[in-house]
Amino acid sequence: MANVVEQLKHLFMPKSVAVIGASRHPGKIGHEILRNLIEYGFEGKIYPINPTAEEILGLKVYPSILDVPDEVDLAVISIPAHKVPHVLEECGVKGVKTTAIISSGFGEIGNVELEREVLDIARKYGIRILGPNIIGVVYTPSKLNASFGPRDVVKGNIAFLSQSGALGIALMGWTITEEIGLSAVVSLGNKIDIDDADLLEFFYEDENTRVITIYMEGLRDGRKFMKVAAKVTKKKPVIVLKSGRSERGAKAAASHTGSLAGADRIFDAAFKQSGVLRAITFEDMFDWARALATQPPVRMNEAVIITNGGGAGVMATDAAEEYGVNLLEPSPKLIETFRKYMPEFGSPKNPVDLTGQADAKSYYGAVKAAFESEEVGAIIVLYCRTAVLDPMDMAKAVMDAVKDAKEEGYVKPIVVNLLGGEDTIKASKELNRKGIPSYPIPERAVKTLGAMIKWSKWAGYLK
Repeated sequence: MANVVEQLKHLFMPKSVAVIGASRHPGKIGHEILRNLIEYGFEGKIYPINPTAEEILGLKVYPSILDVPDEVDLAVISIPAHKVPHVLEECGVKGVKTTAIISSGFGEIGNVELEREVLDIARKYGIRILGPNIIGVVYTPSKLNASFGPRDVVKGNIAFLSQSGALGIALMGWTITEEIGLSAVVSLGNKIDIDDADLLEFFYEDENTRVITIYMEGLRDGRKFMKVAAKVTKKKPVIVLKSGRSERGAKAAASHTGSLAGADRIFDAAFKQSGVLRAITFEDMFDWARALATQPPVRMNEAVIITNGGGAGVMATDAAEEYGVNLLEPSPKLIETFRKYMPEFGSPKNPVDLTGQADAKSYYGAVKAAFESEEVGAIIVLYCRTAVLDPMDMAKAVMDAVKDAKEEGYVKPIVVNLLGGEDTIKASKELNRKGIPSYPIPERAVKTLGAMIKWSKWAGYLK
């Protein structure tokens, strides 16, 4: 494992990057990769390689990688596929450690011989290859954006690996809009060398990554993946969105990246055996990742729902049964405690209905009481927009309760749902910025807690 980790450090933490195929023309892939490297703030050395240019974006250009005066840790290759073997040979002579091959036109279109030739050259020189047929690689702790995806990736502790390039670009943009912080974005493409398992090994050791998410179309070595995943998931959650669940979808995946998609039920069983959480939608994958990246493990599957709307409470109760969230039967003592924070016609049982009259003090008191109670293992907070309580005031009450409880030594997982219009969306974003996962509907909050419970059981936190 250490060997793979050391090798991949040159990919994620390079001291120098060469862009082979750097272009003078905006809109060209070789130009956008170079621009992203510069503008995202990479602090190492950047070497554009182009035999017909002298300067691009203010940087001196070299005709060949062999002309670069210093060592090169990572070469990003964006040239026509048939030219890749020659350039890779030069990379080998130069002593380049890792390459990210952006170029398409390999196994995904049936050009397996060219793929084999490239891999043989890489193995001859001990070069690790990411790709080919990828959008690049991003590692936010190194301020490395060696991709032609969106530039301003939000720094965080979730690694996102994608076998699809276009989907990877789209989701990079989506995570920026949703303010989901990423440690890495890795485009895998055809996976002729570096694969999902290798990357799991790296992120297992990576102190900047807390959760690993993967969009997967297929695997070349299922046994290797299962073996590594079973180890990694005991320490860090791994969430996989595996496409190709239908027969036609599997065929589409095979034609897209040349992957063997395989029977879906086999993947399903493999994920369960290795502790991988399987998401069915991107929404699920990032909902769960956001919570698992910010919340402590679930140590007791006894959840309490705190709400100002009876209907939302019922919806959450139904979802709890569906997603394996056990709702607490509160003791008379806890019922009396909750009663303090509601009018006479409120319900102090579970769901704890503070009623539509609930104000910020009601939410603060009820949430704080849930943290302090030894009966409660996890907290679900729901809010329906009312004229009585501004959503930002409600969000602040929850944030204060979490902060004060933490200072007193009470640490438990909490998920929140704010239901309403534009001002509730702003309040929800504020909660997320403070590391309190917030969702637009009750079911997403409860489903997320269900995923957290699954992982906590697998990792041994929850008996």
